[in-house]
Amino acid sequence: MKMTFRWFGFGSDAVTLQQIKQIPGCTGVMGVLDGKAAGEVWTREEIGAYVNTIHQAGLECEVIESVNVHEDIKMGLPSRECYIENYRITIRNLAAYGVKVIVYNFMPVFDWLRTDLAHPIAEDGSSSLYFDEKDLQGMTPLAIVRRTAQGSNGFTLPGWEPARLAELEQTLQRYESVSADDLRANYKVFLDGIIPVCEEVGVTMAVHPDDPAWPIFGLPRIAHSMADFEQIVQLYDSPRNALCLCTGSLGSNPDNDVPATLRHFGEMGRIGCVHARNVKHLGYHHFRESSHLSSDGDLDMYAIMKAIYDTCPDTYIRPDHGRMIWNEKGRPGYGLYDRALGIAYLNGLWEAIVKSAKN
Repeated sequence: MKMTFRWFGFGSDAVTLQQIKQIPGCTGVMGVLDGKAAGEVWTREEIGAYVNTIHQAGLECEVIESVNVHEDIKMGLPSRECYIENYRITIRNLAAYGVKVIVYNFMPVFDWLRTDLAHPIAEDGSSSLYFDEKDLQGMTPLAIVRRTAQGSNGFTLPGWEPARLAELEQTLQRYESVSADDLRANYKVFLDGIIPVCEEVGVTMAVHPDDPAWPIFGLPRIAHSMADFEQIVQLYDSPRNALCLCTGSLGSNPDNDVPATLRHFGEMGRIGCVHARNVKHLGYHHFRESSHLSSDGDLDMYAIMKAIYDTCPDTYIRPDHGRMIWNEKGRPGYGLYDRALGIAYLNGLWEAIVKSAKN
């Protein structure tokens, strides 16, 4: 198991590499390349500058997140061929700098959605990301985008980059004719185009679940259950076609058994990495994010870590969205303090599991 921390880069993250280096047991970062519009090539020079900066801080960078898939690929437009070719080039360029896993998603338009980015938690005075589907009633997607931007504390949020959402209304109209089966067929074309390159250069594609784990705004979404993931891994039968198992995204729906899902795909060798976090269910399509501690939410984090140990012990893990605590100001969900506490807790669980197994 390699414990990592998400880092957005200089000028785009309130957390520094020095602070990350000081977190016990954290050996690297899951890096972010989001400074370009989806579909553009990340050059070797750009990747090298980012990765070398991380290495100079004494940290690894073997996982890159947010290499976004262009909407034309998801919609199956003729222009997708050039964007798939650009993705192939970026894969090769990342591999040249030691990147082993690329985290991405195939969600139409919205990578993730919350209705409050700083929902107060009465029990301790902290705040966290929060979702209540009732809050979406009467709101347009454009209104949600504006409200999300206003609550981002001046940071660009992953999946909500202005360039990606500039043509939101037109993109939503185009998706009206795209069914879930259409999206899945377009997904296969994408995988057919990139996985052979991944096999050649040793890079694993790890798809992130839909967040939250159900359809929104009538858009097709095809990655929010074990059955969905079964179809995805069958679209291209290769260990390079794998999952980024985000426990909070999948766990937002209480019908999903997160430890069982981890075990199933871990035994298949299809877990590329794990985002570990806890959620508190508050009702139908209603939840907030909690501390990582099992008793603070509704996910069994011990069972999750045990499933990782038993089936994919060499995977990459990072603590996912944390609360904002101790008066910290930063990108919602991506403060330093609560995620560092999350690492300490996850590492404690891991040490106990390892020593128990040896005994």
